[in-house]
Amino acid sequence: MAYTALEKMRARNREVYGKDTGPAQPQLFGGGLERTDFKSAALRFLHERCEELKFDDSVEKRENETGALQGMSLKPNQIPYNMEMDINRLCMEKALERFIDSGVAEDAYDVYYCYLDIFFGHYGKSKKMVELLSEFESNGSSLLMKHRDHYSHSVYVFALGLAIYETNSAYRRKFREFYGLDPDGGKAGERKAANLFLEFWGLTALFHDIGYPFELPFEQIISYFEVDNRERGKGIPYIAFHDTDALTVLGDEAKKRFYTLYKKKFSTITEVLAHDIAKKLGGRYKITEEKMLEVLTSKPVEPNEFGYFMDHAYFSACRLYRELETSVGVSCINGIHVDALSAIILHNSLYKFSVAYYKDKDKKKRRGPLRMEEHPLAFLLMLCDELQCWDRTAYGRNSRSELHPMAVDLDFSGNAIHAVYYYDEAEQEKIDEFRRNYREWEKGGEQGDPPRLKAFSDMAEKEQRFTSDIEKIVDTTDIPLHIIPDTKRNDRKNKHIFLSTSNFMHLYDFAVALHGRKKGEDTPVSVLEEHFEALSLEYQLSTLNRAKNFSRYLNAIDCFYTDKPVDYEMVTEFTPGQAAIFAPMEHERWIRDHQAMGWVYGKDYETVPLPDGIESSSPEAKEMRDTFREQMRCHKLAMDGTVTTESIREHYNALSEEDQDKDWKPFNSLLKLLKKFDGLRIYHLD
Repeated sequence: MAYTALEKMRARNREVYGKDTGPAQPQLFGGGLERTDFKSAALRFLHERCEELKFDDSVEKRENETGALQGMSLKPNQIPYNMEMDINRLCMEKALERFIDSGVAEDAYDVYYCYLDIFFGHYGKSKKMVELLSEFESNGSSLLMKHRDHYSHSVYVFALGLAIYETNSAYRRKFREFYGLDPDGGKAGERKAANLFLEFWGLTALFHDIGYPFELPFEQIISYFEVDNRERGKGIPYIAFHDTDALTVLGDEAKKRFYTLYKKKFSTITEVLAHDIAKKLGGRYKITEEKMLEVLTSKPVEPNEFGYFMDHAYFSACRLYRELETSVGVSCINGIHVDALSAIILHNSLYKFSVAYYKDKDKKKRRGPLRMEEHPLAFLLMLCDELQCWDRTAYGRNSRSELHPMAVDLDFSGNAIHAVYYYDEAEQEKIDEFRRNYREWEKGGEQGDPPRLKAFSDMAEKEQRFTSDIEKIVDTTDIPLHIIPDTKRNDRKNKHIFLSTSNFMHLYDFAVALHGRKKGEDTPVSVLEEHFEALSLEYQLSTLNRAKNFSRYLNAIDCFYTDKPVDYEMVTEFTPGQAAIFAPMEHERWIRDHQAMGWVYGKDYETVPLPDGIESSSPEAKEMRDTFREQMRCHKLAMDGTVTTESIREHYNALSEEDQDKDWKPFNSLLKLLKKFDGLRIYHLD
């Protein structure tokens, strides 16, 4: 069983309550273990390989001895602790499934949310780190000549790595060997390796681009002069970053920690990373710790030495280190955390131009591609970062007019990567023109540079620049690439784009206000957040999904929200007529969310006998029945089987007025709290 704690709970329910209602065992996407497409492989990794993620045997033993459960569901101490951990993993699996289906930033947000909750403790501590990246990109990148999304991109990179680990036996073997994990440890050993990989690959992939807010202002200044057709380089102003001690200097506790890890004194995280890179790559790539430290120290202050480019990877690693200090704690930082940081700092330009010199005109300087066994996390990050070029929002002025792949079909069979990158068939005219020009170039003796059409030409021309460039960066001997470009019609329906727009960070605020609506308008935001974060991850995500769907509901009743001043009638309360439109939509969301999370229809929690002395109408009785419901994971309002929108609407219409009110009245209470969050308001189009 993939979710073992849920199965234990079901057995316990049969023994204690004599009921076999649930919990249900979540179904594996695709139904089989042999499918090698991108979505199936990534989700199977989470479903099958990561059993017992974050389980604590000592807590389970204490629960068995005392009878007191320590897991959080709707409230504390309702379910076993390990059952909560199983549900958290299921939350991540379903969040990743939603993201792979849509590719939108709001669904990427859920994946970040799950990762931070599972491995950092909770989302609230680190929300600014990930939300600001999206805000910088969407608001500042249109001023650049070239820039594409890095927020959803990072979650795609994360999913790609999971799929590769799941399907590539060579990578799994070399990852285990690198970290000294017993290759003959059986299923338990495989599970330990997979869980370790999930934690530290997630750290590497999801946060490898969080330093872009440092690179964007640099590029804005460069773009200001590029508009005037001036080349990047000497003769134009550029910015540099000084006084970076706030990011790099180690405190006394950190100095002691790194001395314990490496038996060497360090004063900055830059020194630690220079040491780690030189230790891993120094021999083959002929780099010393001193030289690497010199390069890293120059990155923020002398971009002129690096072709007038600011390396966001340097800032990503340093910024993430500071986050680890506060969220994980200095005493818990280990060598694999440093591996993640060094993988991040290498991934952009450092490895290519200061370690491997992979395109140097003097071929004697080229050191060859990185091998899996030399730095597994860096290898995978560089591979996935290069492969993930599809479905990325273009922000820069030139980027918006270039031709980029909009989708991909990936297959990982035979330990290889087979990829068909799709371009919008509406751009066929550009493609045909490129092919004509390329044939003319060939007929003319291939004089000068070949014609280019951004990514398409890199995949379609005989030089196969896209594939060959990757093969110069990472050694693909154990994971060969087969890349094909193609075209098809662009279908944007899955993006769910509506008129409502606001600061991206309002999504969390929406959920906080929605959950705290009963607290009153005068309740401080900090109290509302504390109240929200006391929920389990499952219930936080459910509220977030309710908030995410708000724009869809508003669209259905000709309303929208924005944080900009507009000349439309403000909505202060929803009418019963408006509720009749969007309440069934909210009920459908609730039904489908519960089905995805393994809930089933049932009323057994209402009929289980109560202990002697507990009156059925007492508050204690209600609390106990709520606990029974969370343990059985059945609900009288849920639905089983394959359901359609029409069948859910019929189900909604059959509900009592009290139950129907649950699907729309909370949004009226929400309206009174929204003014707390940066001027967000709701307006009617009429």
